[in-house]
Amino acid sequence: MKNARRGGAGRTDRINEEIRKEMSQIFYDLKDPRIDVRTSVLRTETTRDLKYCKIYVTTLGDAAAQAEVKEALKSASGFIRRELAHRLNLRVTPELTFLMDDSIEYSIHMAEMIKSIDLGPETEEEDEA
Repeated sequence: MKNARRGGAGRTDRINEEIRKEMSQIFYDLKDPRIDVRTSVLRTETTRDLKYCKIYVTTLGDAAAQAEVKEALKSASGFIRRELAHRLNLRVTPELTFLMDDSIEYSIHMAEMIKSIDLGPETEEEDEA
């Protein structure tokens, strides 16, 4: 029974990766000026029945630029889903939900915090010397 579950998860993982690749290409082909060239797909999560797919997107820019990209993707979701159906040979084309992923900005913020902690004791020692 465990092998059957593992096989299903492997299939979903492969489908997620194919959707991610195709979505990246579709984003590149879109002509909407609100969708920046630096917009990229970080990961996708598809349900086992392939009816729904969450697409985690990131783009460089402030919150207003990210909101604009999200709105553009939402308005183009029908076109994007149709393109995805043409490119992938799936029985069911999932309904797409676009989510902005801020993990890159969060990691940059954390790196800056760690850097400031690392510099703290060293600068005190240099001041004493």
